[in-house]
Amino acid sequence: MSTPTDPTAPAIDGPVGQPVGAARRPPREVLRAVFGHDDFRPLQGDVVDHVAGGGDALVLMPTGGGKSVCYQVPALARPGTGVVISPLIALMDDQVQQLRQAGVHAAALTSARTPEEVREIRRDLDSGALDLLYVSPERLLLGGLLEQLERCQIALFAIDEAHCVSQWGHDFRPDYRQLAVLGERFPDVPRIAVTATADESTRRDIKHQLGLTGARAFVASFDRPNIRYRVQVKGQARKQLLDFVCRDHPGESGIVYCMSRRKVEDIADMLRKEGVDAVAYHAGLAAETRSSAHTRFLREEGVVVVATIAFGMGIDKPDVRFVCHLDLPKSLEAYYQETGRAGRDGLPAEAFMVYGMTDVANLRRMVDDSSAPEEIKLVERRKLESLLGFCETTRCRRQVLLEYFGEAADACGNCDTCLEPVESIDGTHWARLALSAVYRVGQSFGAGHVVDVLLGKQNEKVDRRGHDRLQVFGQGTELSEKRWHSVLRQLVAQGLLKVDMANHGVLRLGPREQVVPVLRAEETVTLRADPEKLRPTRGAQKTGGRRAPAHDLEGADAALFEALRAKRRALAERQGVPPYVVFTDATLLEMVQRRPRGTSEFARLPGVGKSKLDRYADDFLAVLNG
Repeated sequence: MSTPTDPTAPAIDGPVGQPVGAARRPPREVLRAVFGHDDFRPLQGDVVDHVAGGGDALVLMPTGGGKSVCYQVPALARPGTGVVISPLIALMDDQVQQLRQAGVHAAALTSARTPEEVREIRRDLDSGALDLLYVSPERLLLGGLLEQLERCQIALFAIDEAHCVSQWGHDFRPDYRQLAVLGERFPDVPRIAVTATADESTRRDIKHQLGLTGARAFVASFDRPNIRYRVQVKGQARKQLLDFVCRDHPGESGIVYCMSRRKVEDIADMLRKEGVDAVAYHAGLAAETRSSAHTRFLREEGVVVVATIAFGMGIDKPDVRFVCHLDLPKSLEAYYQETGRAGRDGLPAEAFMVYGMTDVANLRRMVDDSSAPEEIKLVERRKLESLLGFCETTRCRRQVLLEYFGEAADACGNCDTCLEPVESIDGTHWARLALSAVYRVGQSFGAGHVVDVLLGKQNEKVDRRGHDRLQVFGQGTELSEKRWHSVLRQLVAQGLLKVDMANHGVLRLGPREQVVPVLRAEETVTLRADPEKLRPTRGAQKTGGRRAPAHDLEGADAALFEALRAKRRALAERQGVPPYVVFTDATLLEMVQRRPRGTSEFARLPGVGKSKLDRYADDFLAVLNG
């Protein structure tokens, strides 16, 4: 293998990026020598063998499931340079850093490179010295790069975040559509498209748009068993967040998602006042501020980033212990993608979300007001309904999430509805009362007024409108005000009611064909029996330790783990890279548990390849044997 651009990164023994005409290197040999693992995860080996043998593939694998290995290993096993098309600079730079640490000659052609760096990368490409080249779809199609690639030996093309090619996907990018040209101009080069989230219609569209109709599809389980899913109705959202972050995840790295830029900054300020090391990130901040927040989150431990969804696709940080949503995401695909940024190292993590009627209304309005064709609006409405069904379910959340992606599963025993079962009730009577009340007040008032009428409250607004003389006035006293708001929210989620945000949150009846059968008692309505008080989020302590294993270490083990983290941090700072690029927490925990005494034992640790063995073994063995 060629000498890496990073002069501090020693090469591994033997060639990795093969010269033209050289024999392929066995993929499992590459996996062990470069990445320090003895065998592939489930499905990885099948994908790698297929692509290394020259086959095209569409790979669906959850975030943290090892998608990058599926194209990095074949690229290093086959002759030539592997070309990876990726949508974000941060994502490319992160993978390049990790590959260079492993002794691989990788580079990214991005707008962040200087003209001299670009010339050097393209010289390395011409000479065959480059193992892996990362590039955006826009950069690939400009500046004569395709013509240059036609003069080189290409090991494969990998299209990362492939859902971006589909109009049905949640991150559609038009430039991805032009990548079908790769199959036309490089018919003998294998292509692999990878993504973490794509329903059946998106998968079909990916294959069609990229000209991969003959590609073999590999679909891994979407289950992320190390992630605990928790969803709560919005009560006091800030207090709910503080309880979760400060009590359940003190000192841990996490992401908090908000819909608006102003809310991002307000929440970050609040967390900082409560002693949390929090930073704000959104597209409206100055570039230097965003860059600083991003760098701190990657390179420092225990930083919480509060962000809009502009943050995250380029995050490869493995030790994110939680992801919070203070507003509903746009779809279950987006939710799965965003929550998947937690626990990429396989250690326990949590996904926590709060939602309310306003969230539902805002998302419906965004769909209705968009300029998208009606066909796409219909799909988006159905996706929103699936998301709301996930929020309101009384079943295992993991089951509902996996079924959305076409996968059957047993109840997990590790989500909030499994740990604290929610009762479902026949709510037809309450639904009929609520729908009647909305109709009787002229579909001209919000939830608060409707609830006042149902509870028979005498106030100026009710009296002035004469609503105290309505037949439904005072007919709902069996339920509390909180319960009635829950009923209305669930009816909105089921489409029986709509919230008109353009008119101050006025409640209106849903489609006649849905509402009339309920009013006539021809159809039943099932509702969640939401508790009067919010349940605590502290399920980890109640159910036997789903916290990160590092928190369960005691005495000498805990002290050793912290000493290893300090050594890792010092080595990372010296090189200007994130600590996890040196070793992940999972590898440090293996060091604590196995206590290797020499280099031969250290070499058998997962995540220790030849390059990292040569570079780091002495430093960490000194801590282990000190």
